[in-house]
Amino acid sequence: MAALSAPAAAADPVVLVVGDSLSAGYGVSRREAWPGRLQERLEAQGLPHRVVNASITGDTTRGGLARLPAALERHDPAIVVLELGGNDGLRGIPVEEIRRNLEQMIQLSTSSGAEVLLAGMRIPPNYGPQYADAFHRVYRDLAQEYGIRLVPFLLDGIALEEGHMQDDGIHPTPEGQAAMLDNVWPELELLLAGTARLPSSSGGAIPQQRQH
Repeated sequence: MAALSAPAAAADPVVLVVGDSLSAGYGVSRREAWPGRLQERLEAQGLPHRVVNASITGDTTRGGLARLPAALERHDPAIVVLELGGNDGLRGIPVEEIRRNLEQMIQLSTSSGAEVLLAGMRIPPNYGPQYADAFHRVYRDLAQEYGIRLVPFLLDGIALEEGHMQDDGIHPTPEGQAAMLDNVWPELELLLAGTARLPSSSGGAIPQQRQH
């Protein structure tokens, strides 16, 4: 789970991305994946945040929950982006389990002092409207319950856009990855200012207080 940018000061706020193949950048270079593009955008805008992409292709909410505590302890993130659940849905895992796992990940992240951004997913309607609707509601309901930021559908405007998906119809192309960052950015930007470090009168830096 190496940072995407060059080594930075330990005090630089970390954006920890915990996701599956969509964020791991399956089929594209790590720099072309949206977390890599995020690091470039942060640097271009002069923001001090350092992106750590802890995403694993094929991961589920169960796997993410199992490895999250170690990632939180290691990186002490200011922001945690949770992008999981798509593989659970494709495997027909009960919605109650998906919700429980995501909820525990939110609780662990906020308890560590991090802000949380939840990336919502959808599954094909052939899984049945009842399951598909319940699956999609999990993200909205958790965001409302815990007062966290939400990207309603990470692949909005991508999944059916020509040139934005690889031949497998599942994973975004570099263009699709760029569009994913654009979907994430409006919500993430709201958290960045509150976790940036401000210059102090003595020339050092003081962190802004995190609010939940």
